[in-house]
Amino acid sequence: MIKSWLSFILMVAFAIQTFSQGTPNDTISINIRNKNFVYTVKKIKGSITLDGVLDETDWQTANRVENFRLVQPVDTGFAQQKSELMLIYDDKALYMAVIFYDTIPGKRIAESFRRDFAFNNNDNLLTVFDTFRDQTNGFSFGNSASGAIWDGLVSDGSVMNLNWDSKVELKVKDYPDKWITEMKIPFKSIRYPSKSQTWYANFGRLDLKSNEKSVWAPVPRQFPHASLAYTGVLKFDEPLPRPKTNFSLIPYLYGGYHQNFDAGENAGYRKDFGLDAKIGLGTSMNLDLTYNPDFAQVEVDQQVMNIDRFELLYPEKRQFFLENSDLFANYGETNTTPFFSRRIGLDAPVLGGARVSGKLGQDWRIGFMNMATEKTDAFAVRNFSVLSVQKKILSRSNLGFMMINKETLGEGSQRLFNRVAALDANLASRDNIWTGKVFYHRSFQPGNPD
Repeated sequence: MIKSWLSFILMVAFAIQTFSQGTPNDTISINIRNKNFVYTVKKIKGSITLDGVLDETDWQTANRVENFRLVQPVDTGFAQQKSELMLIYDDKALYMAVIFYDTIPGKRIAESFRRDFAFNNNDNLLTVFDTFRDQTNGFSFGNSASGAIWDGLVSDGSVMNLNWDSKVELKVKDYPDKWITEMKIPFKSIRYPSKSQTWYANFGRLDLKSNEKSVWAPVPRQFPHASLAYTGVLKFDEPLPRPKTNFSLIPYLYGGYHQNFDAGENAGYRKDFGLDAKIGLGTSMNLDLTYNPDFAQVEVDQQVMNIDRFELLYPEKRQFFLENSDLFANYGETNTTPFFSRRIGLDAPVLGGARVSGKLGQDWRIGFMNMATEKTDAFAVRNFSVLSVQKKILSRSNLGFMMINKETLGEGSQRLFNRVAALDANLASRDNIWTGKVFYHRSFQPGNPD
């Protein structure tokens, strides 16, 4: 049964890869509020050393953005603290250099050196890239003045998922009157359409000493400056190259020895192994595989005191579930979500699974996941299958359909199942002034046809 499901997923992944290679590129007209904010990214042939010293010729000839616009405390005029931004790229990565001038005496605010730091408590740079130009989903990168990295996925136009980590590299260099960030973002760390030449993007700065939040493309102050409804336009000199197959493998091997000498028992040995793998399918899809996973490397949950009768829904931090997680997790509302991935593996170890997700064409997103948990004294082998399809409508809205199946792979009366069908409409205006959600979910299980 499990092998059959795995074979099916691999065939689906191959078909999706073939289809995605023919995805039309850059056929969407530029019809966004900040369409007049255009930055041309030059392609380079030289090499860039990440040292915070912008002495390479390519930086000297790059186009330069100056004078960010205020978001807070007011959203009119320019920030008093000057900012400069430059972007260049080669066949492997996008490079960004930012100069943040600081004329106010005193130390720069750096609360933590931890990755994905608290945004509002540190002087920082924050960027968002809407690579598919749907004004709904994107990638976010940034750093604090102390050099801590910030990276995450953007969904629903501005919602950040900071549990996703990439391979971004950066160097921060301090000067008495400014601090400089030099950053490298490998193309294989993100997803974008084949032969893409135009992205949407925005770049922001938070300066706590001056109490200024500023951006390149203007954003009204009632919205986060990472809002994808208010991005500008990035134009690359040439279509972006298709990166080499993005493949990562994380195996583990476990061994142990134990013996109770007092009881006179013989020595006992424990051994186990497993792996996680991620395979890029073109530039817009990815396949995740796992066998007998070990989640020991996952960060522990932050303790929360619960004083009501409702269960806590801790965020998913397992890498297998993270990329395109909104395709599965954003149905319904917080207390009525039909699928919560943290339940898989909660009461029985995960045996294995596969997951394919990403973008198809201009308007479609798809996700399919199949996992199985091991047989225990309390539970038989169980299978979890989820299919999610999302279609973009209007400028920033979408329709989504999801089918969930949880089934016990036993014999006779033990073969139980629970299935849920979900239909969601997520609505958002072009300027993000109004948003709404309508959904209908229905469950099915043996002995309960209603």
